Amino acid sequence: MTNSNYKNQEGISLFHKYLTFWVVICMVVGVLIGYFIPSIPKFLSKFEYAQVSIPIAILIWIMIYPMMMKVDFKSVKDVTKNPKGLFITWIINWLIKPFTMFAISWFFFFVVFKVFITPELATKYLAGAILLGAAPCTAMVFVWSHLTKGNPSYTVVQVATNNLIILVLFIPIVKLLLGVSNIQVPWNTLILSVLLFVLIPLAFGIVTRLFITRKKGKEFFEQIFVKKFDRITIFGLLAMLVLLFMFQGEVIINNPLHIILIAVPLSIQTLLIFAISFFVSKKAKLSYDIAAPAALIGASNFFELSVAMAIAIFGLNSPVVLATIVGVLTEVPLMLFLVKIANKNKNKFIGGNLNE
Repeated sequence: MTNSNYKNQEGISLFHKYLTFWVVICMVVGVLIGYFIPSIPKFLSKFEYAQVSIPIAILIWIMIYPMMMKVDFKSVKDVTKNPKGLFITWIINWLIKPFTMFAISWFFFFVVFKVFITPELATKYLAGAILLGAAPCTAMVFVWSHLTKGNPSYTVVQVATNNLIILVLFIPIVKLLLGVSNIQVPWNTLILSVLLFVLIPLAFGIVTRLFITRKKGKEFFEQIFVKKFDRITIFGLLAMLVLLFMFQGEVIINNPLHIILIAVPLSIQTLLIFAISFFVSKKAKLSYDIAAPAALIGASNFFELSVAMAIAIFGLNSPVVLATIVGVLTEVPLMLFLVKIANKNKNKFIGGNLNE
């Protein structure tokens, strides 16, 4: 969703607008299949390699690969132009967000909700929250930026640089915070997961973009080629959710309240990071079309990567995966709410009155 096709978007699609509804439907379908037809998840669980579910891995690649194609990494050369907004984005995403997610989630899971959640479950839910907090949004942020009339070129640079930073900082931050949580994960497992679900689709996305652009031109790539993947991506997300809930059925049936308990700290984290980013952007005197996307990038998560990492590290049946899925459940309604908050306060920023 880079420059030209991004500008032509009328707004958020019905699918994305009601993503929470679709997630709930997938949850119901998946849980029912897992509960009444357990032979299906049992059969699918046979297709694993190095503890990674091959069907889930394929569906995740179907989702992540088109996202990587949409980002024009040539835009990285423009990082020296108005770098203030980029510095704020990087600092919020990598020096603040992962650690506030850890602190807030630890407080709720181990203190506030300790009568509802066993220490073992609390530790696993915390691990899922850590994976969410260490992965800033890379795809849906284009939608949030569009809804706030953000600067499309600048948003591309913000997302492109974040994708590159993920390659460097995601593993050490996750390793550090999991270690603090007494969850030991081998370095090779983390490296393999990032290789499978970030580096490989990123490389394929870059190669595909360069090849098609040279053959057919940038306009064809952005207006026609990439859009062909939209329905496939949606199918991949819905099918993956059904499969995940299929394997999580027992956990959900035995602990239905836990979905709400997980959603509370994740939601508070989203609101807090948005508030910090929005406030800092205002104090830094960023124009509204840069400040709004900067705040929304930090507030939202790259949940596809978080889910993929949870599965690869902890396995399909782990409550860690459930925690990352709840991130999908809560994100869209919260982000639409924050888009409204941003737009209502745009006149407080430089250029805010010009974005009518």
